[in-house]
Amino acid sequence: MGPFDRYRLEARLDALCEKGCRQVWRDIETLEQSGELPETRGLGQEERRWLLRELRQVMAVYADRCSAV
Repeated sequence: MGPFDRYRLEARLDALCEKGCRQVWRDIETLEQSGELPETRGLGQEERRWLLRELRQVMAVYADRCSAV
């Protein structure tokens, strides 16, 4: 993945995170089930996996303060 791709993916990651904690958990679940989000349209499998991995890492920091419920 080139630097331009990384910048584009990080912008999508930021957009997802701005939705708030509980919505991000729902989005993670959608992505885990191979669902589509507006922020993932047009992404390839590798890019979607990167985005899901990054979302999981971000949410691991908030696990004690924000649950999926």
